[in-house]
Amino acid sequence: MKIIITSKNLSSSDYLKGTIEKKLEKLSKYFSNDIVANVMVSAEKDKQKIEATINAGGTIFRAEESADIAYDAIDRVVDKLSSQMSRFKTKLQKKHKDNRGFMFGEIPDYESEPEEITIVKKKSMEIFPMNVEEAIMQMELIGHSFFVFMNMDSESVNVVYKRKNGDYGLIEAVY
Repeated sequence: MKIIITSKNLSSSDYLKGTIEKKLEKLSKYFSNDIVANVMVSAEKDKQKIEATINAGGTIFRAEESADIAYDAIDRVVDKLSSQMSRFKTKLQKKHKDNRGFMFGEIPDYESEPEEITIVKKKSMEIFPMNVEEAIMQMELIGHSFFVFMNMDSESVNVVYKRKNGDYGLIEAVY
């Protein structure tokens, strides 16, 4: 597994980068060498935040943690990622049975029975063409934390969403 570390609002030391690489190496036994882990180290107010994303053949593992020092956050991020892999091991095996990117034998089994995924509500909605600003306004008007729409600028399905910090995010579908 390749590890790419970037920093935002913070200059990360070589020791911190080495620690991140060492901690994430524990997860590399689950993946082939061509899988990439992107790690963002940033400073927010009085906390340091670690975000890690691993894209493994269309399955994305992601975890983020904030702590007073980044070293505590990286430990919790690695624990979260490892837990995600263990919890969904059986489902991942079914989905990626022919994918050589995963080493399923190395992933530990989850301690308890994985919870059954059930859909409790289903909605259908008509998607209208609009720009991003109109979609955000519509999302706020209906009081939701996300909104699906047809982006009239890119002519693709997009999702706007409200982030934890109050800002907005945009997900653009790529075909």
